[in-house]
Amino acid sequence: MSESPVISWVQAGKTISRQWRSESGTPPPKRVMVVDDTMTADAAYRLACEGTALLWRGDFQNARQLLQAMARRAQAPKHKNKTEKISAASPAEAFHLHRQAQSQRARTLAMLLIELTSEHASTLRRAPDVKSACEQVYGPATAAYVISLRELLGLIGAYEWRKKGVEIPALANQIHPHYGVFSPVRGEYIQLIADTPLPNSELAFDIGTGTGVIAAVLAHRGVKKVIATDQDDRALTCAHENIERIGLSDRIEIVKADLFPTGQAPLIVCNPPWIPARPSSPIEHAIYDQDSRMLLGFLNGLAAHLTTDGEGWLILSDIAEHLGLRTRDELLAAIDKAGLAVIEKRDTKATHPRASDPTDPLHLARKAEVTSLWRLTAKS
Repeated sequence: MSESPVISWVQAGKTISRQWRSESGTPPPKRVMVVDDTMTADAAYRLACEGTALLWRGDFQNARQLLQAMARRAQAPKHKNKTEKISAASPAEAFHLHRQAQSQRARTLAMLLIELTSEHASTLRRAPDVKSACEQVYGPATAAYVISLRELLGLIGAYEWRKKGVEIPALANQIHPHYGVFSPVRGEYIQLIADTPLPNSELAFDIGTGTGVIAAVLAHRGVKKVIATDQDDRALTCAHENIERIGLSDRIEIVKADLFPTGQAPLIVCNPPWIPARPSSPIEHAIYDQDSRMLLGFLNGLAAHLTTDGEGWLILSDIAEHLGLRTRDELLAAIDKAGLAVIEKRDTKATHPRASDPTDPLHLARKAEVTSLWRLTAKS
């Protein structure tokens, strides 16, 4: 934490400085006002919109309620014109407008700040014990620091998910996602992997393993050896813990690598981020694949890493097509250019809640979304 930037404010006529923490990489606010329970939601929202951060000194639960009230104001009727503008735009324009609105909302709500001690503790009234949640993300603290309340609540939520886990029917077990590692809540793609016939049960590569869920499913299905790769340290730690917890460490090897490990395999599986757009924070790298870097990297390197008659399984939603960010022809052209042929495409409908939420600005795209497992092989 010693390398963290510093945030400063004036309190009782004295300038106070603390370390600043932001997982999204947001710089510390330049204007900071110390506030307490007397601050109204309208005033807080106005100040936050103007770029003034609010360092909370009141009751912790009141701070949570204030944040909720600010979030409601961000969705208030005065923002109706923005929603209508998104609805009237083309799919690609709607997506980018939606992203802009999300970014602005996130910046505004991140202006409510909380100070934590060098023991990852809050001295506010009715504050929960957040030490374990913060330690799992930040590691041991060395000094007091300030973070946004919104981020702190995100850490707490991720910690609870990590303890509870996500039930994976194809494993008859649970996967426990870590903070910043994509959670396998979209079960339809996992079921595709569980149902597609294996071309070979000797060896498989899992590219971009994340929580390790795909590697675990392959091993659970009988693949004798799975090499799972990732380049993110949190993902590697998460995958190690999950594989060990499930009892598959003797059959799954976790390797730090950008895409492929060395060698060849008769089955190589990859579930890249589905949306070709620029991530706005490190956490979003599991969702947004700028310039389709991971997708194209997988396709272009697949043939060289497949054994004779081997298969590559590409797990990909067509949400990008419905958003106007990538066409089916562009995807097929990339597959062909990489020297690959399509053996089969297995489809399943998206089942996540937003697919049936008509108030979501991207509802039509989500409603039409299909997730596919593309079985690919090298051209002869």
